[in-house]
Amino acid sequence: MIKPLFSLLAACLMTAACSAGAQDAPLNPRSASPAPTVPELRGITHWINSEPQTLEQLRGRVVLVEFWTYDCINCLRTLPHVQQWHERYRDQGLVVIGVHTPEYAHEKVTANLDEAVDRLGITYPVAQDNGYRTWNAFGNRYWPALYLIDQGGRIVYQHFGEGAYAETETKIRQLLQATH
Repeated sequence: MIKPLFSLLAACLMTAACSAGAQDAPLNPRSASPAPTVPELRGITHWINSEPQTLEQLRGRVVLVEFWTYDCINCLRTLPHVQQWHERYRDQGLVVIGVHTPEYAHEKVTANLDEAVDRLGITYPVAQDNGYRTWNAFGNRYWPALYLIDQGGRIVYQHFGEGAYAETETKIRQLLQATH
């Protein structure tokens, strides 16, 4: 019974894949939908290294939003790259905002976060998102996660997990060059 079913399924797939015109119409990049507009930072209970900020106030600038938590090893491996981008490109218009969304109960304690930011040498703004309101607004599910926002307030690049550092930096440079 199963073997005839697989044969029928394979025949259907081959017919669809090999049909004339099945691959004649590639996606037209000019008709692609625009990048999603960035949601606002929500439910931030504490700011470190900055006065409270909104993404609406930052329109016209390139913004890198980094979701992280201080006990995540993948986040800790990503932090030096994010810190370097902040130092290297802040004078050219890049704004980095670390959104600390805790995984464990002790990471919700503001004093613990303040100490971790100091210990890790983070100098860019960090927003404490204990209630996951910004996390949920972005539809985020990963630590670390990077969202690059263009001058018009659109998410134009995202990366989840470690790696792709050169690719991310290239995209940052391209967006900054578009403003100059």
